Amino acid sequence: MANLKDIQRQIKSVSNTQKTTRAMKLVSTAKLRRAEELAKRSRLYAQKMNQVIAEIAGRIECSKVGGLENRCFHQIENPKIVDIVFVTADKGLCGGFNIQTIKAVNKLLKEYKAKDVKVRLRGIGKKGVEFYKYNEVEMYNAVIDLSSKPDKTRSDEFIQTSIEDYLDEKIDGLHIVYNGYKNMITQELHVDKVLPVDTDSFDCTKVQSQSMLEIEAEDEEKVLDSLVKKYVSYNMYYSLIDSVAAEHSARMQAMDTATNNAKEMVKSLNVQFNKARQAAITTELIEIISGVESMK
Repeated sequence: MANLKDIQRQIKSVSNTQKTTRAMKLVSTAKLRRAEELAKRSRLYAQKMNQVIAEIAGRIECSKVGGLENRCFHQIENPKIVDIVFVTADKGLCGGFNIQTIKAVNKLLKEYKAKDVKVRLRGIGKKGVEFYKYNEVEMYNAVIDLSSKPDKTRSDEFIQTSIEDYLDEKIDGLHIVYNGYKNMITQELHVDKVLPVDTDSFDCTKVQSQSMLEIEAEDEEKVLDSLVKKYVSYNMYYSLIDSVAAEHSARMQAMDTATNNAKEMVKSLNVQFNKARQAAITTELIEIISGVESMK
């Protein structure tokens, strides 16, 4: 039977842990509400930008002989070098949030390796960066403190290298991998091929009949060139916003589970403590009765 003081020490330790996890859950819940609202607004902006780009690109593709000249829309069948950008959290204690992203990146790396395609791995977030450094996986560059505090200027600076290298034909593709926010209890893994932009969904009949944009034909290429750069930049920024919302959601769930587990453990330890105390009292009574009997 365990010592009463040891059990009391365990109960106190677990109770303190329970207070900490409950506090962390409350903090994550508060942060999630702000991040969720920002993610919703950003999602609407991203969707509208995607619609505008698809419409302009579709008009050019359907009306111009030879189609689009912009390299961002050229589907490259045999890429030689691609960029993979991943976003993980800077902190842990959020369940399988980070490992899901890492597994998706590893799968992508394996697929490209099988095709003999060189990958430039670019990371955002301490947990993912440390994982690949520990496993001695070569990284092109990495940023530690951006995923926890998304910043548009720093995000643009980070992704600008990939955009310029793609336009200069130094790379042939760009993927962004991150765990995004779906709802309070669910995260959604994203493996987005940002460059080249997918043109398979362009419908010439729909584009020409439903177009609401008033842009001169000679300006369409210039507008598209400007928009597609903003599209890639905003996709990077949106992935950071979506990821941080998902991170708070995952941490809130993890801390809620930890709090409940601690509560159950305290209950179990209290039962164990009461049994040990009863056993100790019974032993003392037997000793007293035995002593009295021996004196008769």
